[in-house]
Amino acid sequence: AKPGQRTSLHHITALLHRRVKNAKRARHRRDTNTKMRVALLCCVAATEALTANSGGADWRYFAAGGVSAAISHGYTTPLDVIKTRMQTNPELYKGDVFFALKEIIDEEGFDFLLQGLVPTCLGYGLEGALKFGCYELCKPLFGELTPSPFANAILASCVAGGVAALVLCPPEDVRIRMVSDPDYADNAIDGFKKRLREDGPLASFAAAPAMTAKQVPYTMGKQVSFDYFCTIAHGFLVAVCSAEVLERVDGLTPVLAALPAAVL
Repeated sequence: AKPGQRTSLHHITALLHRRVKNAKRARHRRDTNTKMRVALLCCVAATEALTANSGGADWRYFAAGGVSAAISHGYTTPLDVIKTRMQTNPELYKGDVFFALKEIIDEEGFDFLLQGLVPTCLGYGLEGALKFGCYELCKPLFGELTPSPFANAILASCVAGGVAALVLCPPEDVRIRMVSDPDYADNAIDGFKKRLREDGPLASFAAAPAMTAKQVPYTMGKQVSFDYFCTIAHGFLVAVCSAEVLERVDGLTPVLAALPAAVL
Protein backbone atom coordinates (compact mmCIF):
# COMPACT_ATOMS: atom_id res chain seq x y z
CA ALA A 1 0.00 0.00 0.00
CA LYS A 2 1.07 3.52 -0.68
CA PRO A 3 1.76 5.94 2.18
CA GLY A 4 -1.42 7.90 1.45
CA GLN A 5 -3.46 4.70 1.46
CA ARG A 6 -1.95 3.60 4.81
CA THR A 7 -2.87 6.99 6.30
CA SER A 8 -6.41 6.73 5.00
CA LEU A 9 -6.75 3.16 6.31
CA HIS A 10 -5.49 4.22 9.75
CA HIS A 11 -7.99 7.06 9.81
CA ILE A 12 -10.88 4.76 8.89
CA THR A 13 -9.84 2.20 11.52
CA ALA A 14 -9.64 4.86 14.24
CA LEU A 15 -13.04 6.19 13.18
CA LEU A 16 -14.56 2.70 13.41
CA HIS A 17 -13.04 2.19 16.86
CA ARG A 18 -14.57 5.47 18.06
CA ARG A 19 -17.96 4.51 16.68
CA VAL A 20 -17.84 1.14 18.43
CA LYS A 21 -16.87 2.81 21.71
CA ASN A 22 -19.66 5.38 21.35
CA ALA A 23 -22.16 2.60 20.61
CA LYS A 24 -21.03 0.71 23.72
CA ARG A 25 -21.33 3.85 25.85
CA ALA A 26 -24.83 4.55 24.50
CA ARG A 27 -25.88 0.94 25.15
CA HIS A 28 -24.45 1.15 28.68
CA ARG A 29 -26.37 4.38 29.32
CA ARG A 30 -29.57 2.78 28.03
CA ASP A 31 -29.02 -0.28 30.22
CA THR A 32 -28.32 1.92 33.25
CA ASN A 33 -31.39 4.04 32.61
CA THR A 34 -33.51 0.92 32.20
CA LYS A 35 -32.22 -0.49 35.48
CA MET A 36 -32.94 2.78 37.26
CA ARG A 37 -36.46 2.89 35.86
CA VAL A 38 -37.06 -0.69 36.96
CA ALA A 39 -35.64 0.10 40.39
CA LEU A 40 -37.93 3.13 40.76
CA LEU A 41 -40.94 1.09 39.65
CA CYS A 42 -40.06 -1.59 42.21
CA CYS A 43 -39.79 1.06 44.93
CA VAL A 44 -43.16 2.53 43.99
CA ALA A 45 -44.78 -0.90 43.88
CA ALA A 46 -43.28 -1.75 47.26
CA THR A 47 -44.63 1.39 48.91
CA GLU A 48 -48.08 0.88 47.38
CA ALA A 49 -48.17 -2.61 48.89
CA LEU A 50 -46.68 -1.45 52.20
CA THR A 51 -49.49 -2.55 54.48
CA ALA A 52 -50.90 -5.32 52.33
CA ASN A 53 -49.06 -8.13 54.10
CA SER A 54 -47.59 -6.41 57.16
CA GLY A 55 -48.62 -6.02 60.76
CA GLY A 56 -51.17 -7.96 62.74
CA ALA A 57 -51.55 -9.43 66.21
CA ASP A 58 -48.13 -11.02 66.66
CA TRP A 59 -46.54 -11.08 70.12
CA ARG A 60 -43.09 -10.70 68.54
CA TYR A 61 -43.84 -7.08 67.62
CA PHE A 62 -44.54 -6.32 71.28
CA ALA A 63 -41.51 -8.26 72.51
CA ALA A 64 -39.10 -6.72 69.99
CA GLY A 65 -40.36 -3.21 70.68
CA GLY A 66 -40.12 -3.64 74.45
CA VAL A 67 -36.62 -5.10 74.47
CA SER A 68 -35.28 -2.59 71.95
CA ALA A 69 -36.73 0.44 73.75
CA ALA A 70 -35.56 -0.73 77.19
CA ILE A 71 -31.99 -1.25 75.93
CA SER A 72 -31.75 1.93 73.83
CA HIS A 73 -33.12 4.18 76.58
CA GLY A 74 -31.32 2.29 79.34
CA TYR A 75 -27.80 2.86 78.06
CA THR A 76 -28.56 6.56 77.47
CA THR A 77 -29.62 7.07 81.11
CA PRO A 78 -26.47 9.16 81.89
CA LEU A 79 -27.44 11.58 79.13
CA ASP A 80 -30.97 11.79 80.54
CA VAL A 81 -29.56 12.52 83.99
CA ILE A 82 -27.45 15.38 82.64
CA LYS A 83 -30.34 16.72 80.56
CA THR A 84 -32.78 16.62 83.49
CA ARG A 85 -30.33 18.35 85.83
CA MET A 86 -29.62 21.05 83.26
CA GLN A 87 -33.34 21.62 82.72
CA THR A 88 -34.18 21.79 86.43
CA ASN A 89 -31.08 23.87 87.37
CA PRO A 90 -30.18 25.92 84.29
CA GLU A 91 -28.28 28.59 86.26
CA LEU A 92 -26.15 26.05 88.10
CA TYR A 93 -24.85 24.23 85.04
CA LYS A 94 -24.52 27.26 82.74
CA GLY A 95 -25.87 25.39 79.72
CA ASP A 96 -22.62 23.42 79.36
CA VAL A 97 -22.99 19.63 79.04
CA PHE A 98 -19.41 18.81 80.01
CA PHE A 99 -19.48 21.22 82.94
CA ALA A 100 -22.73 19.60 84.11
CA LEU A 101 -21.19 16.14 83.80
CA LYS A 102 -18.17 17.18 85.89
CA GLU A 103 -20.34 18.84 88.54
CA ILE A 104 -22.67 15.84 88.85
CA ILE A 105 -19.75 13.42 89.27
CA ASP A 106 -18.02 15.70 91.80
CA GLU A 107 -21.17 16.31 93.86
CA GLU A 108 -23.12 13.06 93.59
CA GLY A 109 -20.59 10.47 92.47
CA PHE A 110 -20.15 8.57 89.23
CA ASP A 111 -22.94 6.09 90.03
CA PHE A 112 -25.49 8.94 90.11
CA LEU A 113 -25.32 8.98 86.31
CA LEU A 114 -27.41 5.81 86.46
CA GLN A 115 -30.03 7.41 88.71
CA GLY A 116 -33.47 6.49 87.40
CA LEU A 117 -32.21 3.52 85.38
CA VAL A 118 -34.90 1.16 86.70
CA PRO A 119 -37.94 3.37 85.98
CA THR A 120 -36.39 4.24 82.61
CA CYS A 121 -36.03 0.60 81.56
CA LEU A 122 -39.43 -0.37 82.96
CA GLY A 123 -41.22 2.64 81.53
CA TYR A 124 -39.66 2.62 78.09
CA GLY A 125 -39.79 -1.17 77.92
CA LEU A 126 -43.55 -1.03 78.35
CA GLU A 127 -43.80 2.05 76.13
CA GLY A 128 -41.81 0.41 73.34
CA ALA A 129 -43.78 -2.82 73.54
CA LEU A 130 -47.11 -1.03 73.20
CA LYS A 131 -45.85 1.52 70.66
CA PHE A 132 -44.44 -1.05 68.22
CA GLY A 133 -47.07 -3.69 68.97
CA CYS A 134 -50.07 -1.36 68.66
CA TYR A 135 -48.67 0.18 65.49
CA GLU A 136 -48.37 -3.19 63.77
CA LEU A 137 -51.70 -4.32 65.23
CA CYS A 138 -53.56 -1.26 63.96
CA LYS A 139 -52.15 -1.14 60.41
CA PRO A 140 -54.34 -3.95 59.02
CA LEU A 141 -57.32 -2.69 61.06
CA PHE A 142 -57.14 0.74 59.45
CA GLY A 143 -56.53 -1.02 56.15
CA GLU A 144 -60.21 -1.98 56.27
CA LEU A 145 -61.21 1.68 56.54
CA THR A 146 -59.05 3.54 54.02
CA PRO A 147 -57.50 2.48 50.69
CA SER A 148 -54.29 4.45 51.31
CA PRO A 149 -51.35 2.57 52.89
CA PHE A 150 -49.81 5.89 53.92
CA ALA A 151 -52.99 7.04 55.67
CA ASN A 152 -53.27 3.65 57.39
CA ALA A 153 -49.73 3.92 58.70
CA ILE A 154 -50.28 7.50 59.92
CA LEU A 155 -53.48 6.57 61.75
CA ALA A 156 -51.87 3.49 63.29
CA SER A 157 -48.91 5.56 64.49
CA CYS A 158 -51.24 8.12 66.10
CA VAL A 159 -52.95 5.40 68.12
CA ALA A 160 -49.62 3.82 69.08
CA GLY A 161 -48.16 7.17 70.10
CA GLY A 162 -51.18 8.00 72.25
CA VAL A 163 -51.04 4.66 74.07
CA ALA A 164 -47.28 5.01 74.57
CA ALA A 165 -47.69 8.50 76.04
CA LEU A 166 -50.15 7.30 78.68
CA VAL A 167 -48.11 4.34 79.90
CA LEU A 168 -44.92 6.42 79.97
CA CYS A 169 -46.26 9.18 82.25
CA PRO A 170 -45.85 7.45 85.68
CA PRO A 171 -42.30 6.09 85.20
CA GLU A 172 -41.07 9.33 83.61
CA ASP A 173 -42.62 11.30 86.47
CA VAL A 174 -40.80 9.21 89.07
CA ARG A 175 -37.53 9.24 87.12
CA ILE A 176 -37.48 13.02 86.86
CA ARG A 177 -38.21 13.39 90.57
CA MET A 178 -35.44 10.96 91.52
CA VAL A 179 -32.91 12.74 89.30
CA SER A 180 -33.83 16.31 90.24
CA ASP A 181 -34.01 15.43 93.96
CA PRO A 182 -31.60 12.65 95.01
CA ASP A 183 -33.35 12.37 98.38
CA TYR A 184 -36.79 11.80 96.88
CA ALA A 185 -36.59 8.00 97.13
CA ASP A 186 -34.00 5.27 97.64
CA ASN A 187 -35.20 3.25 94.67
CA ALA A 188 -37.83 3.17 91.94
CA ILE A 189 -40.37 1.16 93.95
CA ASP A 190 -40.19 3.59 96.87
CA GLY A 191 -40.52 6.44 94.39
CA PHE A 192 -43.72 5.01 92.92
CA LYS A 193 -45.13 4.35 96.39
CA LYS A 194 -44.32 7.86 97.61
CA ARG A 195 -45.84 9.52 94.57
CA LEU A 196 -48.99 7.41 94.90
CA ARG A 197 -49.26 7.99 98.66
CA GLU A 198 -48.69 11.74 98.57
CA ASP A 199 -50.50 12.80 95.40
CA GLY A 200 -52.87 10.01 94.40
CA PRO A 201 -53.02 7.62 91.43
CA LEU A 202 -53.75 10.27 88.78
CA ALA A 203 -51.05 12.78 89.73
CA SER A 204 -48.50 11.31 87.34
CA PHE A 205 -50.87 11.81 84.43
CA ALA A 206 -50.90 15.59 84.82
CA ALA A 207 -48.28 15.74 82.08
CA ALA A 208 -50.28 13.48 79.72
CA PRO A 209 -51.17 16.30 77.26
CA ALA A 210 -47.52 17.36 76.93
CA MET A 211 -46.36 13.74 76.68
CA THR A 212 -48.97 13.03 73.98
CA ALA A 213 -47.96 16.15 72.05
CA LYS A 214 -44.42 14.79 72.04
CA GLN A 215 -45.05 11.08 71.50
CA VAL A 216 -47.61 11.19 68.68
CA PRO A 217 -45.53 13.22 66.16
CA TYR A 218 -42.42 11.34 67.28
CA THR A 219 -44.10 7.98 66.66
CA MET A 220 -45.48 9.13 63.30
CA GLY A 221 -42.07 10.25 62.13
CA LYS A 222 -40.19 7.21 63.37
CA GLN A 223 -42.54 4.32 62.62
CA VAL A 224 -43.89 5.45 59.26
CA SER A 225 -40.56 6.67 57.88
CA PHE A 226 -38.88 3.41 58.92
CA ASP A 227 -41.55 1.39 57.14
CA TYR A 228 -41.17 3.39 53.95
CA PHE A 229 -37.37 3.62 53.99
CA CYS A 230 -37.07 -0.12 54.62
CA THR A 231 -39.60 -1.01 51.92
CA ILE A 232 -38.06 1.32 49.34
CA ALA A 233 -34.56 -0.01 50.07
CA HIS A 234 -35.78 -3.60 49.68
CA GLY A 235 -37.55 -2.78 46.39
CA PHE A 236 -34.41 -1.10 45.06
CA LEU A 237 -32.22 -4.10 45.97
CA VAL A 238 -34.66 -6.51 44.32
CA ALA A 239 -34.38 -4.49 41.11
CA VAL A 240 -30.60 -4.11 40.94
CA CYS A 241 -29.20 -7.21 42.71
CA SER A 242 -29.08 -10.83 41.74
CA ALA A 243 -30.83 -13.36 43.97
CA GLU A 244 -27.51 -14.47 45.46
CA VAL A 245 -26.39 -10.93 46.29
CA LEU A 246 -29.86 -10.00 47.57
CA GLU A 247 -29.80 -12.89 50.02
CA ARG A 248 -26.53 -11.59 51.51
CA VAL A 249 -27.33 -7.87 51.76
CA ASP A 250 -31.09 -7.67 52.28
CA GLY A 251 -30.69 -8.13 56.02
CA LEU A 252 -28.95 -4.75 56.17
CA THR A 253 -31.97 -2.82 54.89
CA PRO A 254 -33.61 -2.43 58.35
CA VAL A 255 -30.32 -1.11 59.75
CA LEU A 256 -29.92 1.41 56.93
CA ALA A 257 -33.59 2.43 57.18
CA ALA A 258 -33.29 2.93 60.94
CA LEU A 259 -30.67 5.67 60.55
CA PRO A 260 -32.84 8.31 58.80
CA ALA A 261 -35.88 7.14 60.78
CA ALA A 262 -34.04 7.80 64.04
CA VAL A 263 -33.13 11.31 62.88
CA LEU A 264 -36.72 12.06 61.92
